[in-house]
Amino acid sequence: MTVSDQDLPSSTSRPQIVSSVTEDIAENPGKGDGALEEQALVGQKTLSGDQLIKEMTKYPVPKGSGDVVMIQSDTGDPGTVDALSTELESADLLGEQRKVSTPPLSPPSIWTFAKMKEFKTKMSKVKNSRLVVKRGEVVTVRVPTHPDGKRLFWEFATDNYDIGFGVYFDWTPVTSTAVTVHVSESSDEDEDDEEDGEGGIEGLVPIGDVEMGSKSSLRNRYGEIMPVYRRDSHRDVQAGCHDYPGEGIYLLKFDNSYSLLRNKTLYYHVYYTS
Repeated sequence: MTVSDQDLPSSTSRPQIVSSVTEDIAENPGKGDGALEEQALVGQKTLSGDQLIKEMTKYPVPKGSGDVVMIQSDTGDPGTVDALSTELESADLLGEQRKVSTPPLSPPSIWTFAKMKEFKTKMSKVKNSRLVVKRGEVVTVRVPTHPDGKRLFWEFATDNYDIGFGVYFDWTPVTSTAVTVHVSESSDEDEDDEEDGEGGIEGLVPIGDVEMGSKSSLRNRYGEIMPVYRRDSHRDVQAGCHDYPGEGIYLLKFDNSYSLLRNKTLYYHVYYTS
């Protein structure tokens, strides 16, 4: 029994697709390879920009450092894509907060002069310019920037023994121009003073040896102008100045925390110029 092709079920037969390009080649074999390349493109669909993005999101995005993530462009052209590093994506696109660092602070100018006796005599007559820094104590003189000032100056000396000294800057807005003095029993207690609201060098946690110069761990709003070093303030008057970096409070730190036996008599003078 002979069954014609028309009687065969469509499900059992493999349809043969013959494009117009193939037929054209059969009739015109001289067209060559160019026509075959056109045939290879027949049946492929062209994706728009939006469809391309959807297709790309089906596959996992690499998350290693330095890998590239493709995102749609902000130019409004749906066919354009931008390449961003995964680090930028994690910081910006995923909404993670960035830590805001304080502006860099310029170094101070420092010098010494030898008129110890004259300086101590003068400061002894000025109210609140002479104090005793007890053994194991840290004294912080807080000097707000003044609206009429452009530069801060400091001068200090001690009797018989040296003392540690450093300068820091607090970017807190100034609400009063009054100079205040805060005392803590050790360097480590300065951080506790901030938490308790009792003053001190707020947020300042010295790390290291005062004799070698301490490096400090500062919270976001604090900057280091000059680290704490032991100064020969019993031999020469120590002096320095610093240009205002902006509005804030200077922290002049006199550190006697390294001394287990000796109190230090301190004479100091701070002022601003325009």
